[in-house]
Amino acid sequence: MAKLVHSMIRVIDEARSVAYYEKAFGLRIADRVDFPDFTLLYLTGDDVGFELELTINKDRTEPYAIGDGYGHLAVVVDDVEAEHARFTAEGLTVGKLVDFKNGDVPVAKFFFATDPDGYKIEVIQKGGRFK
Repeated sequence: MAKLVHSMIRVIDEARSVAYYEKAFGLRIADRVDFPDFTLLYLTGDDVGFELELTINKDRTEPYAIGDGYGHLAVVVDDVEAEHARFTAEGLTVGKLVDFKNGDVPVAKFFFATDPDGYKIEVIQKGGRFK
């Protein structure tokens, strides 16, 4: 059986991205691997069980084109309304809170946050299939 261990995104500004993911999601650097041309940072949190790998190409100055194939990362929180308010108070980029249903059947309550490089992160209320 395969176990998912991380997802990787490319970022321009290491300090800005690390600060964002720490402020937004409480992630911290678990490991750092430096190469001559790039750096890999692995971010994790206390109860995450999964890592976000930030790749910083040292000669890159232009933002990456995220493209139309990228979807989003997703995280589950205990109180999505409180997190939406916290993100807003912190000045982080957030979308509206959505109560998503399939007809009358609740699917999820969530909002999307956007990191400094334009990546979308779905912040979902814990419950149902999102445990």
